[in-house]
Amino acid sequence: MPALALSPVASLDAASGALAETFSDASSPRLQTVDTVQALQARINALQRTTLDSTLKPTHEALADLLPDGGLKEGAAYSVSPSSALVMALLAGPSAAGSWCGVVGMPEFGVEAAEAMGLDLDRLVLVPHPGDQWLTVTAAIADALGVVVVKPGRAAGDAAVSRLAGRLRERGSTLLVIGAWPQTEAMISLTESRWSGLGAGSGCLTSREVTVTVTSRRSPRPVSGRLLLPDPEQGIRRLDPPRAGAGSSRSAADRAREAWREVG
Repeated sequence: MPALALSPVASLDAASGALAETFSDASSPRLQTVDTVQALQARINALQRTTLDSTLKPTHEALADLLPDGGLKEGAAYSVSPSSALVMALLAGPSAAGSWCGVVGMPEFGVEAAEAMGLDLDRLVLVPHPGDQWLTVTAAIADALGVVVVKPGRAAGDAAVSRLAGRLRERGSTLLVIGAWPQTEAMISLTESRWSGLGAGSGCLTSREVTVTVTSRRSPRPVSGRLLLPDPEQGIRRLDPPRAGAGSSRSAADRAREAWREVG
């Protein structure tokens, strides 16, 4: 599956396996070739540095300063309001940076709108109707995809949630859950929605002004920003200025974006 080739963790596992195979057979001629072993170790070290440096997946610049770290944290879960537009906005950055994305249990997710907001449809996996297997499907594609969105079909048990959390940390995937979810990194909500474009009984909807609020367990108070979601060009636009002191977060997101481009 092409998505596996884009996962730095999967590549690291493959390189580690090759090194383990080298040392598993004491009679192997490769054990006598110091250069070969050193080359394998150098490859693993390089992949480890790439993985450790890409602790964030970049999100759209209009949302970056609202998130605790300026991007979406690898191995973490986020609660998101039930809004397809908000989900698309959160996926736009990782998708543009080369990450594969998956959407589970959202048949209302429109691919044309997603493409207009900047998602790469060639790196998008949709599972509209997972049924009662939504958790199994989510865990399976989290092994291969960088960001997975899921709308739970029913409540999940504590043990299942813990297993999925461990899988996310192991693979470096990010989970966006529609609705409440235990032990989330932050809650991302959309409020105060107002459409524009309609006149006195005529016209077309052209844009929607919304407030996006992020509540993080590491932040003393929620942070909010005003956005056009979508704007008249079906894109994403920030209306108010970025928060003061958000420059370091944006720099972290930029570094994450560059790292993911190198991996992809």
